[in-house]
Amino acid sequence: MAKKSAIEKNKRREKLVKKYAAKRAQLKAAAKDEGLTLEERFQMRLKLAEMPRNGASVRIRNRCEVTGRPRAFYRKLKMSRIALRELGNQGLVPGMVKSSW
Repeated sequence: MAKKSAIEKNKRREKLVKKYAAKRAQLKAAAKDEGLTLEERFQMRLKLAEMPRNGASVRIRNRCEVTGRPRAFYRKLKMSRIALRELGNQGLVPGMVKSSW
């Protein structure tokens, strides 16, 4: 099980990303717009830099929803390999069968 503080920090980041997503997208589009002058585009970059860093989507870490483990994460299932194996052995994952030979 991961540290509670790391899991909660990631949740706070997810909230900030949702809060600032529209404004970040607008500023990024304006900063890339060739129709604006160089000074205006630079001002948009400065405004973007003033926004909270944790509002960027790249700061979110994929974590297992069962254990909070940050590594060996399967995106499709939203869980780590260890949690997947444990649930599969208990028969809680549909279509997953314990292998034996």
